[in-house]
Amino acid sequence: MKPRLHLLLVVLLALAAPGSVPAAPSPGERVLVSYWEKWTGFEAAAMQTVVDDFNRSQSRIEVRLLAVSQIDVKLLLAASGGNPPDVAGLWSHTLPDFAEKGALTPLDGALARVGLGAEHYVPVFWEMCRHRGFTWGLPTTPASIALFYNKRMFREAGLDPERPPTTMAELEAMNLRLTRVELERGGRRVQVAFGDLTKLERASHRFTLVQAGHLPQEPGWYTAVWGYWFGSELYDGDRRILALHPGNVAAFRWFHDTAQTFGVDNLRNFGATFGNIASPQNPFLDGKVAMVLQGPWMKNFIEKYSPDLEWGAAPFPAATGVAGGAPVTVVESDVVVIPHGAKHPREAFEFMCYLQQQAVAEKLALAQRKFTALRDVSPGFYTAHPNPRINLFVALSRSPGARTWPRLSIWREYGDELRVAAERMLSLRMTPETALAEVQERVQWRLDRVMRRWDAVKDERFAEWRAHDQW
Repeated sequence: MKPRLHLLLVVLLALAAPGSVPAAPSPGERVLVSYWEKWTGFEAAAMQTVVDDFNRSQSRIEVRLLAVSQIDVKLLLAASGGNPPDVAGLWSHTLPDFAEKGALTPLDGALARVGLGAEHYVPVFWEMCRHRGFTWGLPTTPASIALFYNKRMFREAGLDPERPPTTMAELEAMNLRLTRVELERGGRRVQVAFGDLTKLERASHRFTLVQAGHLPQEPGWYTAVWGYWFGSELYDGDRRILALHPGNVAAFRWFHDTAQTFGVDNLRNFGATFGNIASPQNPFLDGKVAMVLQGPWMKNFIEKYSPDLEWGAAPFPAATGVAGGAPVTVVESDVVVIPHGAKHPREAFEFMCYLQQQAVAEKLALAQRKFTALRDVSPGFYTAHPNPRINLFVALSRSPGARTWPRLSIWREYGDELRVAAERMLSLRMTPETALAEVQERVQWRLDRVMRRWDAVKDERFAEWRAHDQW
């Protein structure tokens, strides 16, 4: 603990160092608004262009953008040290934790004064910015996720490249045809589709995976929420964790069945050949996995690392009856917030409102190859967009089946527990019910502890939030 405490003190002292707080501007000088953002590369460059546009659009405020790694950790430290930036870019799922820790400024009063509210946004993205009755941020570039599939691999497996799976049953049937293995037959090594193996060959697992149709553990980002495609709930919205929901059990049984079907060692050896998502060795880009769950950013990696890839995108199929048959997806959004203790909240809010203008939001989205959280879309947005399937991701975000990460201050810990449990399924070390029961017990204990603390401070927090609402 001592080295960690020492590091914390060093960071806080650095944040409070002389000269780090901007002096009050002289008459006629611009107010300098510091803006921390997590983006790097072309995404940061896109936002810098928007910042430059804002700075040129008026003569009172100058926004200075700084790319900051591990922004969630550093912003909490800066806010607790009393010297945060004026604006910061976070992910929407972090808002409950930041809000309950007193690190953010509520925006409701300021939003009411400028007439900006729920009616301007796709409903799910507006709700993602709210927690405990207050609004904590405004969306910048959101995303939804869908099934990407390799049309060439479909064609080679005798499947229609223009007809991706629409049900879980179709997904599994196509998976068996798209998955190829190498094994010994008649004294020689041959490659065959997994679906053409005999029952004995399947049961023996004496084969090597050389190509997969779909693997639920790839890319590994969504193992905690796969239950959504099986109709699960993860949290009751109040005080109860729902890890043992039947939809979660069904998803974890899917993981377990995948390991039983293909073999634990075969899956591990095959996965060891995969490279990073942002590389030519990405298994989808490299032609090793035919179908993968990903967001609109996947088009950027295709263009850079596998420009000849013939791909399609469609809603990822859900279990029968889930969401009333509506497409299921998970949505998330980048958001901008005003940290508690910001020196220039009014000027920061003016910049945040600028980002909500349709022309500005669409310029940023086009440059980052995403879409906007706004209800209205300009006629030329889709035709100008470099992703020919961006309309799919927009439609998914508006689907009744669109789901979010749980609005829960301990979601990070909960998600980590679910990922560990998923790994136990894929190694066949536990049954779904046993693994999820452990998650239920551990995370419920943590939530109970958090709620006891919340109950002790909530009246004070609400009073603080209402007071902040007056700036």
